[in-house]
Amino acid sequence: MRVLLTGAAGFIGSSVHRALSAAGHEVTALDAMLPTAHGPDAEPPIGVLRRDIRDAAAIEPLLDGIDVVCHQAAVVGAGVSVGDAPAYAGHNDLGTAVLLAAMDRAGCRRLVLASSMVVYGEGRYIDVGGAAVEVGIRRATDLAAGNFEHRSPATDAPLGWAPVTESAPLRPRSLYAASKVAQEHYAAAWAAATGSSVTALRYHNVYGPEMPRDTPYSGVAAIFRSALELGRAPEVYEDGRQARDFIHVTDIAAANLAAIERPLPGFAPLNIASGQPITIGEVAAALAAARGGPEPVLSGRHRAGDVRHIVASPDRARSVLGFAARVSPTAGLAEFAFAPLRSALGCG
Repeated sequence: MRVLLTGAAGFIGSSVHRALSAAGHEVTALDAMLPTAHGPDAEPPIGVLRRDIRDAAAIEPLLDGIDVVCHQAAVVGAGVSVGDAPAYAGHNDLGTAVLLAAMDRAGCRRLVLASSMVVYGEGRYIDVGGAAVEVGIRRATDLAAGNFEHRSPATDAPLGWAPVTESAPLRPRSLYAASKVAQEHYAAAWAAATGSSVTALRYHNVYGPEMPRDTPYSGVAAIFRSALELGRAPEVYEDGRQARDFIHVTDIAAANLAAIERPLPGFAPLNIASGQPITIGEVAAALAAARGGPEPVLSGRHRAGDVRHIVASPDRARSVLGFAARVSPTAGLAEFAFAPLRSALGCG
């Protein structure tokens, strides 16, 4: 197939590019090469065009004859300032809207969209009887006192977590998350209005070689990895028991390949996760053990807006795409402990 790949020079996009090319697809690869993502003087890799998806005149000619667009381009991260909002809205939401309009004019009716677990906000919580419990934002007084778990409003007992399914409500807790929800809504509305199809891949915690290194916008695995490289103990926030799902970037690439080769009707959101939950403390410990220390430090610190637990159910992706992650967190993190990282400055 002929595939237009956006964000092709990025951490995830470059891995997707390799997977699509190896599978024999004809890829038109492009990237805006934002200085904040690639450095001030970075040039596109060989085979990647410098294009900004917000520029319709530059994008539309590339869509001629394209069968499917694989849209990875985005400004990423949790954000550290309300001042990041224009970058998220401009690149992620306006960029997606411009791309969708150009696809409509070109008659391209298939999109594979890089979405994220952050659209859910908090994960799914259950009481001791297994009943679902809706939770809100944790109280600052509880966090300051070291009470990190959500608690039952009826009994005040700590709540457990359960895997999140794609039918969960979307309740973003960060500026970046709000932009990813908006991307999904634009894509879903476009699919409904045009009779097109969108497969929205909700990535969970992605890690692997060439991940951007330690910045306020980096993933926690890269932050731990950077600390260890400098001989410092990884600092683990809260009590380290926050549950997550970490998935290797090669599995993310495989999921994109599966989505491109197996069209789904309408708007189809899918969790892309390893299916092997792990705590943040365990991630830090695994990386430290692989590198021979130093041991992680539980700081008890917390950040406003952080969610406590978010773990995915990968069942739907397995059922409709035939996708299952191959890299276990144990093996993947041991490799990642010595993997090369790329420099990045932060938000666009």
